[in-house]
Amino acid sequence: MKYLLAGASGFLGTALRVRLAEQGDQVVRLVRSEPVAATEFRWHPAAGTIDERAFAGVDVVINLCGVGIADWPWTPARRRLLKSSRVDPGRTLTESLARLEDKPRLYLQASGISAYGTEVGDPAATEDHPPGTDFLSRLIIDWEAAAQPATQAGIRTVIIRTSPVLSRSGGLLGLAKIPWLLGLGAKLGDGRQRTPVISLTDYLRAIQWAVDNPDARGAYNLTIPTPASNTEFSDTLAELLRRPRLIAAPAPVLRRVLGEMAEQLLGDMNVRPGRLLAEGFEFRGDDIRSALRLALDD
Repeated sequence: MKYLLAGASGFLGTALRVRLAEQGDQVVRLVRSEPVAATEFRWHPAAGTIDERAFAGVDVVINLCGVGIADWPWTPARRRLLKSSRVDPGRTLTESLARLEDKPRLYLQASGISAYGTEVGDPAATEDHPPGTDFLSRLIIDWEAAAQPATQAGIRTVIIRTSPVLSRSGGLLGLAKIPWLLGLGAKLGDGRQRTPVISLTDYLRAIQWAVDNPDARGAYNLTIPTPASNTEFSDTLAELLRRPRLIAAPAPVLRRVLGEMAEQLLGDMNVRPGRLLAEGFEFRGDDIRSALRLALDD
C-alpha cells in the first residue's frame, strides 16, 4: 500500500513513517523545503500550493500537521500559528484531493481530544458530545472543517481526535521522564481532574485499524477507555519508574505561569473512545497502568 504523509517529521509522524516502512508499505512525504529524495514532494500550505505528483498511486493520505500546543505561551501570534499550521495544510490537501481524477481511498487527519473543552465532568464525553467554547475547542472546529472538501468529494475521511501520546521516546512522557527520574514529578492542582492519554502502541494500531476498516469514517476519540485522574497518572508513573512523587504544582501557580494553557492540565477532560470500542477496536493499554507500561517498554 502507498501512503502520503504530511507532518511526517514530528514525533508522531516519524513513528508512523517507521512503522509503515517496517510493514513493507511505500511511504512518500510532503516537505516545505527543497526535496532531497525521490520520496519527497514540495508544498506550501500557506499559499495553497502542492506538487500534485505526490498523489500518484497513493492509497492513503495522512495529515498530521500542526505546531506543538504546549511548546510556547499562547500569545496572539502563537494562537494564529496554532490555527494556521493546522487549517492551512488541511485545506490545501483536501482541496487538491478533491480535484484529482484518481482519488485515494482514505484521507486521515489529526485532530485533538480538546474538542470537548476542559470541563467535561460526568458522564464522559464520546464523539457525539457538543464541542467546548474555549480557544482550543474553537480551533479544532476549524481544523476538522478543513477536511470537508475530501468528504464532499466522496473520499472516505477519518478524523482522529488524539489525546497526549505516551512513549518513552517523545511526547508527554518523553518530556516528563527526566524530572520524574530525578524525583521531581508532581501532581497538578488537586489531582482529581481526568487526563486523557493513549500509548504510542495503540495510537499506531488505531491508525492501522482505520486504514484497514472500510466502514470507519468520521471522528474517533483516541484515548484510553478507562479515564485516569492526574493523581492516578502521577502515582502510577512514580511507581513504574521506582521514584517518589513528593511534590504538587498548585493550580494558582500553573495559571499564573501558563495562562489559559494551564486549563489543558487542570481541567477535567473526561473523555472515552466510544466509537472505537463500539466498532471493535481492542486496546492493548486500556487503563493508565497498562498504557504507561507499554509506553515505557516501547
